[in-house]
Amino acid sequence: MNYSDIRFPKTDSADFFKTLNSRVNAYFQQNDISKFGNWRLYFKSVVVFSIFLVPYFLILSNNFNQWAMLLFTIVLGMGMSFVGMCVMHDGNHGTYSRNRWVNNLMGSSIYILAGNVYNWKVQHNVLHHTYTNIIGMDEDIEAKGLLRLHKHQPWKRFHRFQHYYSVLLYGLMTISWAISKDYSQMKGYIKRGLSFEKKVNPTKEWTILIATKILYVAIWIVLPILVLDIAWWKVLIGFFVMHYTAGLILALVFQLAHVVENTENPMPDESGTMENTWAIHQLATTANFARRNWLVSFFVGGLNYQIEHHIFPNISHVHYPKISKIVKETALEFGLPYNEYPTTRQAIISHFRTLKELGRRPAMAA
Repeated sequence: MNYSDIRFPKTDSADFFKTLNSRVNAYFQQNDISKFGNWRLYFKSVVVFSIFLVPYFLILSNNFNQWAMLLFTIVLGMGMSFVGMCVMHDGNHGTYSRNRWVNNLMGSSIYILAGNVYNWKVQHNVLHHTYTNIIGMDEDIEAKGLLRLHKHQPWKRFHRFQHYYSVLLYGLMTISWAISKDYSQMKGYIKRGLSFEKKVNPTKEWTILIATKILYVAIWIVLPILVLDIAWWKVLIGFFVMHYTAGLILALVFQLAHVVENTENPMPDESGTMENTWAIHQLATTANFARRNWLVSFFVGGLNYQIEHHIFPNISHVHYPKISKIVKETALEFGLPYNEYPTTRQAIISHFRTLKELGRRPAMAA
């Protein structure tokens, strides 16, 4: 089924989203608050960019032993994931600032994280946010058959062990961006005519992709090899460790939002129509975790407030703690689900329970 064939009902009998949207807008109007980022986001940006870039320059200074440099690459990976979740994410959603050029600048940080703006906006903003947890549409629940993340995906015998080996694969997420995924994604998206805001210019996008990949390799591989007094293969090990750390953090955060026990995997009917409206679909397919943990909320860029983010992707994540109270109260008032796990630990346990269940032979799981 093509993405354009799937439709969501425009309204529900109780007008849930109309009511919720009105209440959230009233919160911003009554408190005279902008929906974009504020000083909290700007301060956070300085912190996460420091975690990301300071270790890089410490490594290039060549004043530390190789074990210290290896430790720096782990911190680099952590900073890489934090920049992606706290800065790049808001920038490419257009919520970092009311100024478009600032959003474009912050969103472009993805190029030094190994990704590509066009691909990310199509995969995340268009496909994931519109068709959340819908098989064949949401690429965030696709793992090329190596993992079974959806009950309607084909089952293979080795999936019985996916709750054990999944973590090994999660760490490879961002390095696949750097090596191969961006190229295959762009080829596929352009062929399908997918775009975020306006018609895509293939020549422009391919030029940007190739140029930024060359720059990326120069910054993270070529320059360290030229500057550091160590073997080239040790640089590649550091590069891999950095990516593995970032990939593991990012993949786990993403999975805790959608592949846990309380979230649903709805499918369209034969005509391509979904059962629920888009907003209610987001409630059913998404979960929050550790809402009261300020440290988690700070570093994951509000992605532990996935319900709020999915329903209001046009609002900066720094506002999610406040509007989450409105969203939860309204959802419960309308008798709708509000999936959440009090702690990160509980969400992680739920995720791996879900992997174990999905890894069972379907007939056995019934």
